[in-house]
Amino acid sequence: MTLLASADAGTTCYSRLTNDWLCWQYVSDYRTEITDATVQHLQITLVSVVVALALSFPLALLARRYARLESPILGLATGLYTVPSIALLPLLVPFTGLSATTVVIGLALYALTVLVRAFLDGLRSVPEEVRESATGLGYGRGRLLLRVELPLAIPVVMAGLRVATVSTVALTTVGSLVAHGGLGNLIASGVTSDFRAELLTAAVLCVVIAVALDVVLVLVQRLLTPWTRTGAGA
Repeated sequence: MTLLASADAGTTCYSRLTNDWLCWQYVSDYRTEITDATVQHLQITLVSVVVALALSFPLALLARRYARLESPILGLATGLYTVPSIALLPLLVPFTGLSATTVVIGLALYALTVLVRAFLDGLRSVPEEVRESATGLGYGRGRLLLRVELPLAIPVVMAGLRVATVSTVALTTVGSLVAHGGLGNLIASGVTSDFRAELLTAAVLCVVIAVALDVVLVLVQRLLTPWTRTGAGA
C-alpha cells in the first residue's frame, strides 16, 4: 500500500503532506485490509505453535527415554533457531512455494527450541517419589505419563509455551518475505512507502495480539492447575 494518490493534500491524516503516525481515519478506511491481515497473522501464529507442540512432545519423550539422543535432539532444536529467518524461508520455498505453509513450517521449527526443552524440563520436574507412588498404585507407563507426569509438568511447559507463542507472534511478521506475513505485510509496506499510519497500526496490533495470547495462556494454565491456586490461598 502507498499513500493515496487521490487523497487531497491535507484533507486526511494520511495524505501525502500530512502522513501522521496516529490516524484513526486510516484505520476506518482500510478496516477490511487490516482485519484480513490480523486474521492471517493469528492463524499462522496459532497453527505454527500447534505444529510445534505436536513435534516437540514426542521429541522430548525420546530425549528423556534415550539419554544418548538428548544432546542431538536439543542440539538440533537449538541449531535451527540460529538459522536466520531471512534465509530459512527462501530455503523452504522450492518445496512449499510462496504459501502460508512455508511460514508455518519455519515458525514451527523455531518454536521447537523452546518447547522441546520446556517439555523435557517439565517432565523432569516431577518428583521421583510421586512416580514411585503412582507405579505402586498400578499405573502403567502411559497412564503415569498422562495422569501424573503431564499434569504436574504443566507449569513448566506453559511457561515455555508462553515464550514460544509470543516470539512466534513477532516472527510471523517475517512471513512478508513470501507474502504471507499477516501484519508483517503491512509493516513492510509501511516501511517501504513511509506510510506512518500503516506502519504504526500494524505494529501496535502485533503487540496487542502477543499480549492477548499471553493472557489467554495464563488463564488456561490457571484452569489446568487449580491446585496451585489452592496452595497460594492457603
